[in-house]
Order: sequence, then C-alpha cells, then structure tokens
Amino acid sequence: MSEHGVDGLNSIERLDKEHVFGTWAFQSEVTPTEIVDADGVRFTDADGQSFIDFSGQLMCSNLGHSATKVSDAIAEQAEDVPYVAPNYTTEARARLGEKLAEVTPGDLSKTFFSTSGTEAVEAAIKIAKFYTGKDKIVSRYRSYHGATYGSISVTGDPRRLASEPSMPGAIKAPDPYAYGSTLDPMESLEYIDEMLMLEGDTVAAILVEPIVGSNGILVPPDEYLPRLKEIAHDHGALLICDEVMAGFGRTGEWFGSDVYDVTPDIMTMAKGLTGAYQPLGATIVTPEIAAHFEDNMLTHGHTYAGHPVACAAGLAAIETYQEENLIERASEIGEYLGERIDGLAADHPSVGETRGVGLFRGIELTKSTEERVPFGAREDKVSKGSTVVDEVSSTAYEHGTYVANMINTLIIAPPLTITEDEIDEAIEALDVALEVSDDAMDA
Repeated sequence: MSEHGVDGLNSIERLDKEHVFGTWAFQSEVTPTEIVDADGVRFTDADGQSFIDFSGQLMCSNLGHSATKVSDAIAEQAEDVPYVAPNYTTEARARLGEKLAEVTPGDLSKTFFSTSGTEAVEAAIKIAKFYTGKDKIVSRYRSYHGATYGSISVTGDPRRLASEPSMPGAIKAPDPYAYGSTLDPMESLEYIDEMLMLEGDTVAAILVEPIVGSNGILVPPDEYLPRLKEIAHDHGALLICDEVMAGFGRTGEWFGSDVYDVTPDIMTMAKGLTGAYQPLGATIVTPEIAAHFEDNMLTHGHTYAGHPVACAAGLAAIETYQEENLIERASEIGEYLGERIDGLAADHPSVGETRGVGLFRGIELTKSTEERVPFGAREDKVSKGSTVVDEVSSTAYEHGTYVANMINTLIIAPPLTITEDEIDEAIEALDVALEVSDDAMDA
C-alpha cells in the first residue's frame, strides 16, 4: 500500500507529475495513477485496488494483460537481436509482413512498419500523394488520425485546432452520424462525391476510420464504405482505411473493413497489432501501389522502422489471435456485451443511443428523453474542468471498472479475452454510474 501526501499523490505519482508531461491535458489537472500490476482483463494500482479494463486502456489492449506468448517473444528477440538498422532485416520483420498480407483483406500485400498509429497515417498520406501525384486528402470532422503534423491535420477532432494552420490540402467532410448531423449517413456520401467533383482532379485519397473510434463509435450503414470506395475511385482518388482502433478483432472481424467486405487501397494499423505490448504501427498497400515504388523512390523512413522487438511482438500477437480463435470469440462474446448494454439503455433514461459491433461499443448520453441533447460538447475536449460524462466514468471507476469517455460517449472496448462473468461485473458498475447522468437530466 503506497503512502499519499497532502496532494493525494504517492512519491512515484508526484515524481511523474513533476518531470513528465501528461498527454492532451492542462498540466495543472494531471493526476497520474501508479499501476503496479496487470493480469487478464484487470489492472491494479499502487493502493492495491483492482479494476476491470473495460476500455482496453486506450482501446489497444486487445489481448489483455497476460499474453505470455507475446511477452516471451519480446524477451527472446531482445536477447537475440534487439535492434538493427532498417536496411537490414530479421525473421520477425519478414514473417510479420507475410502474416499481415495473410490476415488483411483482399490483396493488400506490402507493409511499411513504424512505431505508432500516427506514424502509420503519416506514411499513408505520403504514399497516397507520391502514388497519385496529387496533394489533397479528404477526411471527416468526427475523426482522430494522430498527433503528428500530417495526421493531426487530417483529424477532425477539436484537438487539432491548436496545431493549425494545418497541412496544405487537408479537407474535412461530413460524417455518417445521424445523431449529430443535418445529413443522414448516405446523404453525407453524396456530399463527399460533390466535394471531389468540385475539387477537380486534385484529391489523392479519402481517409476514414471504417468505424469511428474515439469520436463516438460511429457505425455507418452497410452500404456506406463500399459506396465511399466507388466515389474515391470515380474521382481518381484512393481509399485509406485507418484501422488503428477498429483492427485486430475489435469488431468481431479482423478489421473494420471486413465488416463491410471492402478492401481499401491503403490500410493503417497499430494498437491491437501487438496488443499494446510494444509500440508498432503498420501501413499496408495493394500490389499496384507497391509496384509504383520499384522505380520511384519511397522518400520516407524511420530509425525504428521494422524494429525487431516490436515485430516479434506483432508476429506473436497475430499468432495468438489465430491460435486462441479470438476473432471469432470477439464476435460471439460481443453479442452478449451488446445485449447487456441494451439492457442498461432500457433502465437508464440518460442513455440516448447505443452503437457498435463486436467488442467495440459506445453509449451516448442525453440530458432529455424528448430530444437528444448531449451532456458533453466537442469543445469540452480542449477545455478545463469535468463534465457529467466524466463523472459517470469516475463513478464506474470507484466501483472497480475503468471505462474511457470521449465528449459524450462512453467507449467500451475490453480485451477480446473477457468473459461473460467479467462483463456482468463491469455492467453492474456502469448501472450504478449511469444513475449520475440520470440524476443530471433536464427536468
């Protein structure tokens, strides 16, 4: 049991607050919590309190915290060949490239390895521009693609605003989001079609999350993504699917694109690629795009591109998904999770809508049963203070369940290894927590 000072922090937490920046935060509001152990779908803080990881940390701990095959592969690779420059290779990197060609949709076949989702998106943007010879990227307002200059420029999330002016050629489009848009999802597609027509032959790619993650778990109609690919190709543009959050079983399929039977021209991934055991991003392309760079230089690279230890973790992670049938399991247990969430919605008037597939679910809150009036607004993401939605998450945490929230949505994305009993335990905590938003509704 750790000892806390008058500021409520123990010595490690205080040291961290003094010397380490908290991310996406006013530093005065940062209160780090020391985690000392993690096992299965639970993690434990320095006070000995255990929590169900109902959001997979940042929607990335797809394998939970006990994937021994992955941790063993990391240790073995670090002992054998901890690092080589990217002009060399290792068996782990080559085998992982082969494995990604196997599990990704369609004929996606050649990969550039980086260290994060944001870097994977940076690579995708540059590859699209190099391949097409065009400069513009169309993305959507309710999106998150990363924090580096190119990826934050194509992000619609309000966290981009402090970094503007953005990369030239970054254009935003409407979202497939009937809850908060004047356009229904399919109407928004025709708007994008008109956008590309009006931009002329200048758009390199349309970049989307097949299922939007941190901006609300937005699930489009079945026909949306196939039609979006048609629109992109009709205008000589590529389709880039950002699978950083939706990939690796989260949806009950290998990738969000698989839910809609669509093969993008370029796909980005990270997070579940190693189950968050190592930082690793990947950008995979079709043979046609790969062939372009046989005689045209790929002017892109990183010191840690294809890092051996990270690639060993990625290869072991994919083998774990396959050997333990976790993709199929996520689909099955995801149905149970959806039923339990729908039961919560029926019992709590502050639940305005539930969305999601597999183990990728969102609970959107409302102040009113008559109108969908959100508790949280987009500007809250860049403002001080807490919201009712934050208080709901905090109450769940007090009852032993960690659930992330973004703007007005609780994001539920547990490890694929979660059991029905563990789901029940987490739902009980949410049942108590949602009383906070019920009590805060407009009279």
